[in-house]
Amino acid sequence: MAFPDEVLADEEELVLHLHPHWKVVLRPGLLVLLAVVVTAVAWVMLPSTEGGLIAFLVVAAIMAYQGIRYGVAPLVIWRCTHYVLTDERILLQDGVIARERRDLPLNRINDHVVTQSVLDRLFGSGTLKIDSIGEQAVVLAAVPRAQSVQTLLYELIEQDRLRHPEDEEEEETEEPEVPVQRKGFFRRRPAPNGRAADPRR
Repeated sequence: MAFPDEVLADEEELVLHLHPHWKVVLRPGLLVLLAVVVTAVAWVMLPSTEGGLIAFLVVAAIMAYQGIRYGVAPLVIWRCTHYVLTDERILLQDGVIARERRDLPLNRINDHVVTQSVLDRLFGSGTLKIDSIGEQAVVLAAVPRAQSVQTLLYELIEQDRLRHPEDEEEEETEEPEVPVQRKGFFRRRPAPNGRAADPRR
């Protein structure tokens, strides 16, 4: 299922569109293949009698259930999961019937880390954790070419900062907060000679 282009803004450019790494669908694909093979073997091996037909239908029903639940369903979920990088934000979309989409502007990202296991390094995948300002961390699991995606994300963030330098200027020109003077009994009152009087007096 292709990512819908209508979710992009008018001047927003699509940079990278990914699904989770194909290793995620390796096990479900094997389960679908196994279900088909077992069903075919049952069709060939079981006798063509009434009892054999009933046994074949039972085996076929079990294999169909297992194949759909643990094989086809994960394949559809994988195909409907999108990792999208544009020149302005990161879009995460998943869900088959009820969809969920999350947008993360590049100017709110303050850190991104790639974690790879031994198996991830073998396949070139990894988990990309993105920390944003004022929000919880976003985790992209099984990202293909994780190191390259992280490098591209860094470049997009730098390009966004060059295009919008006013965002950094606003942060630098923010005035520090002035501490509020304490009132009441603990407030220091100036003494007649210009020095602060002891509040215990």
